[in-house]
Amino acid sequence: MQRTLKHFVITAVAGVALCASTASAEVTMKFQSSDPAGNPNFILQQGWTELVSERTDGEVTIELLPVNSIVSHTETQNAIAAGILDGHITDTSYFAGKDPAFGLIANPVGAWSSPQEMFDFMNTGGGNELMNELLNPYGLQFIGATTPGLEAFVSSVPLNSVEDLKGVKMRAPEGLVQQVFAAAGASPVNLPGSEVFTSLDKKVIEAADYSVFSTNAAQGLHDVAPYPIYPGFHSMPLVEVSMNKDRWDSLSPELQATISETVAEFAQSQVAALAEKDLEAVEAANAGGEVTVIDWPEEERAKFRTIAASQWESVAGRSPNAQKVYDQLTEYLKANGLIN
Repeated sequence: MQRTLKHFVITAVAGVALCASTASAEVTMKFQSSDPAGNPNFILQQGWTELVSERTDGEVTIELLPVNSIVSHTETQNAIAAGILDGHITDTSYFAGKDPAFGLIANPVGAWSSPQEMFDFMNTGGGNELMNELLNPYGLQFIGATTPGLEAFVSSVPLNSVEDLKGVKMRAPEGLVQQVFAAAGASPVNLPGSEVFTSLDKKVIEAADYSVFSTNAAQGLHDVAPYPIYPGFHSMPLVEVSMNKDRWDSLSPELQATISETVAEFAQSQVAALAEKDLEAVEAANAGGEVTVIDWPEEERAKFRTIAASQWESVAGRSPNAQKVYDQLTEYLKANGLIN
């Protein structure tokens, strides 16, 4: 009897120790970025993974891999669903081929005049819920949104209003961006990014949708197109932080809340860091005296947004989910006085 009792106590203690060990077991995950190693965005994303480890006292460790490390940037969604990856940090528009809704929510051209407008839509206007409606059927859980910021517009001629866009030959990527600029009266053409500088220099085009102000400046675009529009008015990508839904559901509510909080903090720090680089580049451009930085008044931004909304409607008709995104987006913009 005594021996049996002793055996029971040892077994029970061992079981408690095993449960405690399991409860505090470290969660390790592998995420893939759509940015290359060394890119400013990738470096900031690595900072997020460090923040996750710090806030969870090392309970959650995320290894972040650069673009194409395991699969191509267009295949991460499938890889996450299959358990090959645990998550990704990526431009949502890469999956527009699966559902046009991904493209519309990722970059509703003309909708936003600042990252904070987009964050507000995501957090209070139903955007976060929409993302999970889109992603959950594919086996993913949306954690939060970030963005590298609002792209500036490159131009070799002064453009002070929507009216000035009429007849301007410009580079724009195919799809919704071209549709919106064409509806505004511009003449968009499809050119690879590598040809933008030469095409502006040789006056093949007069303007271009390219990147954020600091990147445009660093690549010398303002030398051949000295009338940039900043802040921009057209394009700002939504970059999602998402992971395998089953793995997300297996995390405690406390860990889920902590990870969500770190994503929100990361988004704000990324926007602030990249905006600072842009502001430094704008100050340098103004000080140099050879570049005229143009800032469109809000009424011109609203005009462009209204034109863009007519093109979003054409995307909305391509899938039930795209219609949901269109309805939610336009409802938010109207409620906040951003479109009529």
